[in-house]
Amino acid sequence: MRLPLATLEVFNAIAQEGSLSAAAQVLGIKRSTVSHQLKNLEERIGTALFIRTTRSISLTEAGRVLVQSSSPAFEQLTNGLENARTAGQSTRGRLKLAMPEFVYHLLISKLLVAFQELYPEIEIELILTDALSDILKEGLHAGFRLGGLIAQDMIAISLTNPMKSAVVASPAYLKKHGTPEHPFDLLEHNCIHYRFQSSGQLAPWVFSGPDGEYPVEVRGSLIANSLPVANDLAVQGLGIGYTFREYCADALGSGQLKEILTEHRVSMPSVNIYFPQEYRSLVPLRLFIQHLKQGLAGASSQ
Repeated sequence: MRLPLATLEVFNAIAQEGSLSAAAQVLGIKRSTVSHQLKNLEERIGTALFIRTTRSISLTEAGRVLVQSSSPAFEQLTNGLENARTAGQSTRGRLKLAMPEFVYHLLISKLLVAFQELYPEIEIELILTDALSDILKEGLHAGFRLGGLIAQDMIAISLTNPMKSAVVASPAYLKKHGTPEHPFDLLEHNCIHYRFQSSGQLAPWVFSGPDGEYPVEVRGSLIANSLPVANDLAVQGLGIGYTFREYCADALGSGQLKEILTEHRVSMPSVNIYFPQEYRSLVPLRLFIQHLKQGLAGASSQ
């Protein structure tokens, strides 16, 4: 049975204002409409809700019961409408974000502390996945991914420049096993594979040459579905890794890793954040994107 919300709204207005005329004024409708709606509600319930005299109107027992039951519900509905109207329009709220693990380490981790200090009332939930998440279906506000293959109803904002591939190994590994001079020399080495969490496939090792890009079917005894773990295995000297140069920049700078085959790098896509068009005005998301862009711009200029 459908609830008679319109007539219940009229009933509650009469009960609160004390007359049909006052209720009509508050609701912005005619007094005759208020009287008609009240009559319909009483007929539907099968009992009188008000005792009417020429001078006053008062609740019947049934009316008092209905007021006690319906007034809190209407107050809750009113609050709900107001909350919906202001949702995402202040520096508080919730952000649910999906991203590959390496994006967290590369872009988010160093900037999240400052963002939380600026906006402590914005709650952030991080979903670490390399899948192209369905933002709406999964109840997310935004996702991060490589490249621009984004659904037409989504907005994509690039956060980085196009990245570069990097083949890396620890100095200890190269001293013990030798340094490959060509990508096909990798077939004689222990190469650390990355397995995509979503598809279960091994990430290809792609190189550039005079005739364009080409893959090499490397082999190895170690596989990880976490890029940070795969990089750590390389740092420990357990094999040669294939990653994003920007992601391992700290390890290269500290000497933990050494880049090899630099003349065979390939260009990799930039990192984008994507979200539904309807979330363009979502203040917490807008502030988060602004914070990321400012932080990344500052880091690149140093």
